[in-house]
Amino acid sequence: MVVSHTLLQLLIAALLGGVGVVLVSKLVPGFEVKGGFVTAVVVGLVYGILKVLLQKLLIVLALPVVLITFGLFILVINAFLLWITDQLVSGFEVKSKTALLLGALLLSVVDIVFHIVLGGGAPY
Repeated sequence: MVVSHTLLQLLIAALLGGVGVVLVSKLVPGFEVKGGFVTAVVVGLVYGILKVLLQKLLIVLALPVVLITFGLFILVINAFLLWITDQLVSGFEVKSKTALLLGALLLSVVDIVFHIVLGGGAPY
């Protein structure tokens, strides 16, 4: 039962990630998802996996800058992970650095809102 529960959580996270990507693509010019909701779910899944695998490591490696900027540099780290996602997923394109930073910021906000609404509390 533990495996199926974890699989269900992964599926829900991917679907919510897709919803977040669709929302951001509607709000941020230059943040484009071609291919519909399936592509958005793939983007959410890849971005989520990259965040799980790399975000904490990158924060530790950049810790002095993160501390000096009072944590705002984490937005740059998230934008970098979003850029990697852009390179990995066809049908997803971020056309400017501004769209990349705004997209990373809004995806973080959407992620926090989903965690709070679903009763998990803030993820950070």
